[in-house]
Order: sequence, then structure tokens, then C-alpha cells
Amino acid sequence: MKNKEFYTCSNCGYISPKELGKCPQCGEWNTFLRKVELKSANKRKFDKDLDIYTLNKLSSIEKERIKLGIEEFDRILGGGIVPGSVILLGGEPGIGKSTLLLQVAYALCKNGYKVFYASGEESPSQISVRAKRLGVNSDNLLITFETELESINELVSRESPDFLIIDSIQTVYSSEIPGSAGSITQVRESTNFLINLSKRRELTTFIVGHVTKGGEIAGPKFLEHLVDVVLYLEGDKLGIVRLLRGEKNRYGETNDVGVFSMCNEGLIEVVDPTELFIYEKELSVPGTIIFPSLQGMRPLFLEVQALCTQSFIPVPRRNVTGFDFGRTIMLVAVLEKRSGIRLGNMDIFVNLTGGVKITEPAADLAVSLSIASSLKDKPMPSGTVAFGEVGLSGEIRPVQNGQKRLKEALKRGFKRIIVDKSSLSEDFADNNSIIPVENIKEAIEAIY
Repeated sequence: MKNKEFYTCSNCGYISPKELGKCPQCGEWNTFLRKVELKSANKRKFDKDLDIYTLNKLSSIEKERIKLGIEEFDRILGGGIVPGSVILLGGEPGIGKSTLLLQVAYALCKNGYKVFYASGEESPSQISVRAKRLGVNSDNLLITFETELESINELVSRESPDFLIIDSIQTVYSSEIPGSAGSITQVRESTNFLINLSKRRELTTFIVGHVTKGGEIAGPKFLEHLVDVVLYLEGDKLGIVRLLRGEKNRYGETNDVGVFSMCNEGLIEVVDPTELFIYEKELSVPGTIIFPSLQGMRPLFLEVQALCTQSFIPVPRRNVTGFDFGRTIMLVAVLEKRSGIRLGNMDIFVNLTGGVKITEPAADLAVSLSIASSLKDKPMPSGTVAFGEVGLSGEIRPVQNGQKRLKEALKRGFKRIIVDKSSLSEDFADNNSIIPVENIKEAIEAIY
């Protein structure tokens, strides 16, 4: 059979039947390389026995998890690290990814495991300074500054570590793959190489990935499909709160969150995040209310703040931090139309404290009430909690796990909990702390 000839872009991997000057996918010039796919008329011959397993046999091949001793990290992974898994950690530059992995490496070393750390972004002196600051010192932690995959593979074969950390996937490259480090082709093939290495040697691998402006891990989206676990480290770089969020986990629950506090000693796990997110529960300030968010199965009480001021420009400003901007604009329109509140000439600022970002519609009622409170310049009663989805007709709709939010709010001692009527089950019918409402106008009247 005749060999097939084609051209591929060394930057993004785009394939063309003929050579092009400019890549139509990434826009780069003079990046096409000639490739030849060899065709063979012979059918494939198997020189080894193929393994087939029954489901019952597979069910018994369950690996024991490795616990770090960092409870927030262990919980996000579903109870510990599964040997041989590949874990992708993403986050903005400077958010603390390298710091967290160095702490993870030290925790593993203290448990007797050998960790191989391949750093392509920092110099030996930089890692040394960070290690001293974090109190990391172990003979089981091996560090290399090699970025060529073939060299890393050789070192892994020689040292036989239990864990491999790649920091970051955008800095490593293979000499057998065209394109510079960080290109789409290199990132894709390098990840494939590391996954095959991990599965072949039963080597647990952590891979650091940079994120784009949109907050997604840079590179082909299918990288997240290839790995076993995808974690995101989030938070305000200027603040102290860091959230470790699980976006994918083949061995446990997803959308769970671990809470850490950034300090000189590194990332310290926070056992009770409520104290961190709520400045002062008894403080009554106009435009402030508490919202019981649900991260996975873990309730987090967040402080929602709003500020409405007279606007002196033709188009009033709308600034939202931590919540969906488009949904906030919708809530402003619903407040104007369904409750008679005039906001057209007001600058509106909405903020969720602690650097947390949420997208769940359960925060609609809390955001709406905080805006109304700021406009009236009247504080809500201290310890007020609200949750519920607001519809376009102003109705308050039930939300996911409403009973769990209610129980946790009562457990925390909040005295006024505003919810939709359908969330009020028989278990809470006689509780005076719960205020059931049907629409946004009724909710505002229940407070004032």
C-alpha cells in the first residue's frame, strides 16, 4: 500500500493534506512539517496473550489509598491518593500551586515514600528558599531541573520513586516531538507520555497546569479527560483564602472544596471555614447578609455585601465580584419590576467576601435582599440568612439541598432564616427562626 503524506502544524497540531504558509487554526506562520504515515499490507499479528477479566475479578482489584495527613487534601481526593493515578492541578500564577505540592511532597516523604520533583519554572535557590520557609527537609525528596521528558524518564527509571511531580506541563518537552515547550502539540504529547509512564510503572503523578484568562487549564481540553483527577486552586492572590476544588475525580466525589489559609508557613488547612468567611456574625450593616453556600456536600456560610450609591454618569456602574454578572443584572431588573424599587440611577456593587466564586442560583435571594437593604440604608436584623432562586416573575423557587442548608443554619445559631415556602417541611413548621416567603416583595417586607 502507498504511504500517506500530510503536513502538521508544530504549534497547534493542525493537519493539512498540503503545506500551508499560515496555519488556519492558530494563525502562526511557517510551522508546517511534513509527515509520512507508513502503510502496511500485513495484518497485525499478536505476539503475546491478550488478557481478559471478569467483572467479579476486577471488583477485587481495589487499591488501598495513601493518606497524606492533610485532611482537606485527602477529602478532596475521596479519602486519599490512589496509587498509579494522574492528578492535574490548575490555578492562576502565584496562587500557591508549587507551595501546595511541596507540602504534599513533604507529607509523603514523612510517611516513608520517595518523591521525585521535576521543576521547570524555578531555580535551585528559589526552591531552597521556599523549602526553608515551609520547613521542608527530607532525603526522600529528590529534585531535578531537567525539562526533557526523555531525561526525566531515565532519572525515574534509575531512582524508582513512588511519586512524580511535574511543575509544570508547559515547561517540559520531548525531543522527539516538533514544536517548542508549551505548544499545544508538546503539551498534548507530553501528557500522554507521563500518563503512560505512570500506568506502566504504577507511579502516582502530579501535573501542574497553567490556566488561561477564562480560568481553564491551558492546552487542549481533552487533557482533563485523560487524567484521573482534576483539581483547581482558587482564591484572591492578595487575600489569604485558598479553595482547592475538585472538578473531576474517577475515584470519588466531584465539586467538593477544601479550604486553606495562606501564611508564611505555607497553606494551612481550615477546619471551620465559617469563621474565616464571616467577619462578625452579630454585626448589622446595611447591604450585608449571610448565604449558606453548598460546595459539594459541604456547607460554607458566605457574607454577601452590596452597595448602592447615587450615580452621576449617564450609564450607572455595575460591578460584581464572586457572583455571575449577568444574573446580578437580571436580579436588579426583577427588583425594579416586581418590588417597586428604583435602581436605574444607582451604581451597584456586589461582593462575596473571602475571594470565593459561586454560580449556584441559590444565592439569588441573598443578593437581592442585600441590594434592597443597601438602597434603603437599613441594616437587616443581625444573623440573617437567606437562600432561594429568584424567577423572572419575582417568585422564590426551591433550591438543591434546601433542608441541609436549613439544618446547618439552625445548628450555627442563626435566628432569622428566609427561605421559600416549599422548603419548610413538617420538621421545621414550628420553628420561629424560619421565615417562609413566596416572592421577592414578600421577602423584603418580612425584613422591614
